[in-house]
Amino acid sequence: MSDHAVNPAGAAAGALPYKIACLCDLRDKDGRVLLLKRLKAPNLGLVSPIGGKLDVNHGESPARCAQREIEEESGIHVPMERLHLAGIISEQAFEGRGHWLMFLYRVLGPVWTEPRDMREGRLDWFPLDQLESLPLPESDRKVIWPLIRKHEPKSPGGKPGFFAVHISCTGEKGETMQWSVEQETPAS
Repeated sequence: MSDHAVNPAGAAAGALPYKIACLCDLRDKDGRVLLLKRLKAPNLGLVSPIGGKLDVNHGESPARCAQREIEEESGIHVPMERLHLAGIISEQAFEGRGHWLMFLYRVLGPVWTEPRDMREGRLDWFPLDQLESLPLPESDRKVIWPLIRKHEPKSPGGKPGFFAVHISCTGEKGETMQWSVEQETPAS
């Protein structure tokens, strides 16, 4: 069990902690995505989906974390039945400081909140075709958003597909990150 525990007691010197989080993909009636220009690490100064760490001390589930983070950051209450698990993303040695396990939830159907500044940064809506021009984290630009696009619903009212991807950020300086898609289910 200790080989897979979060922050295992007595971990070898140099071992990195594992952080568990959720990312939330919210869209408005025009298909724009809600993103946060971050004022805090990780991803300081970059644009990413809203989300946050699970409360592991109290055994919070990934779906409850997504629901809580959406309400805290956007003010939108999303019923559990509108949360669709669209992806599982593992990032090994992110910024050389830790590993991340992230659950990506897509909110089914449109939502709305006014763009605004908040403690975490600037919350705003962006058309999907403008993502390439935004300051995105490298893993989001090269891996996560292309997979999200690949698994978009096939028709209005359809459900997004699912993917599981492992991203290795352990390359030497100048090397590109490596990733492998470990599982995929097509959208409906």
